[in-house]
Amino acid sequence: MPASSSSSAAAAAAAWTTPLHRGGGGCCLLRVHGRFLHHQHRPRRSRCRPFVVRPLMASLLVAAAPAPVSRRTAAEEAVYEVVLRQAALVDEAAAAGRVTPPAGAPRRWANVGSWGLLGDAYDRCGEVCAEYAKTFYLGTQLMTPDRRKAVWAIYVWCRRTDELVDGPNSSYITPKALDRWEKRLEDLFEGRPYDMYDAALSDTVSKFPVDIQPFKDMIEGMRLDLWKSRYKSFDELYLYCYYVAGTVGLMTVPVMGIAPDSKASTESVYNAALALGIANQLTNILRDVGEDSRRGRIYLPLDELAEADLTEDDIFRGKVTDKWRKFMKGQIQRARLFFDEAENGVAHLDSASRWPVLASLWLYRQILDAIEANDYNNFTKRAYVGKAKKLLSLPVAYARAAVAS
Repeated sequence: MPASSSSSAAAAAAAWTTPLHRGGGGCCLLRVHGRFLHHQHRPRRSRCRPFVVRPLMASLLVAAAPAPVSRRTAAEEAVYEVVLRQAALVDEAAAAGRVTPPAGAPRRWANVGSWGLLGDAYDRCGEVCAEYAKTFYLGTQLMTPDRRKAVWAIYVWCRRTDELVDGPNSSYITPKALDRWEKRLEDLFEGRPYDMYDAALSDTVSKFPVDIQPFKDMIEGMRLDLWKSRYKSFDELYLYCYYVAGTVGLMTVPVMGIAPDSKASTESVYNAALALGIANQLTNILRDVGEDSRRGRIYLPLDELAEADLTEDDIFRGKVTDKWRKFMKGQIQRARLFFDEAENGVAHLDSASRWPVLASLWLYRQILDAIEANDYNNFTKRAYVGKAKKLLSLPVAYARAAVAS
């Protein structure tokens, strides 16, 4: 996957709601991608293949011509089924009054032993989060203890999973190794953790209405990285982004919590969480084009490259041209649309969860600004957000989160 992509797990380790539709169905891909196509092709609409809009996204398209309703693509349908499954699980827990764990809630496993050992397990998870996701870790200090520890446990599992294919031992990882990791996941969901980190996550999923499918889907993303290095279209790339980053939003929505006075549907909560995960991973991809190409990988839609009169050889040569700048402007625009989709829902989060979400979103989105500041040279220059900008963003995000409603 794109270099340093585990950072997207930190940035995405939060979930968002969106107020767009109270009970609306549909996937954020069509909402955002439709807006992207509308703006990209408006001057020469007659040359474009018409894009299809479902009712959910119609209100987001400015002056768009009427379009027939279409079924979702295979990628959208696969993701949407997971969204519905997790949303139903959360709704069921809410109806039963089990959205957050009660004090002294029983645990379904006994392999770890005393609470002291479990407390140590959570502390270790917090240390990992503090080392590799400093900004987000700081934001978790505002959460309730149960939520804070649960987010740490999820973050650590995501990081360990990512390290399987991107870490120092990645050259030894095989599909069978990932199969064993998935079996280990199933065991911890059944209350049979293998180590302290597993124990923390096992405890978390026993107390919050977290579904196993997003975790399995992240492992599927790791499988893709073992053999797939090209993506023919954005639809293919979207599914990959969901696997490796959008899944984190689905994992953490039940933990982050929704504001008690929110009018957003549970389904819309997950659509917004997906949007931020997709935005983070698209940002990783755009930042790491040069580094990925040196590993023989291209995480850009090949059909869109061809439409821009660019080839794989252009990527490997790494020369910034006017065609490349124009292409990158469009890719950055689409990533920003996903960020916008996610930001719309921050106010619907539980008040204690808004700041880390908003701060992570703002900081990650500024990487896109840095790519532009580098004159779209993401071949030899690495875009990053300086420490001063990070420090300035934190209090602003805190103030914005405090007044969100």
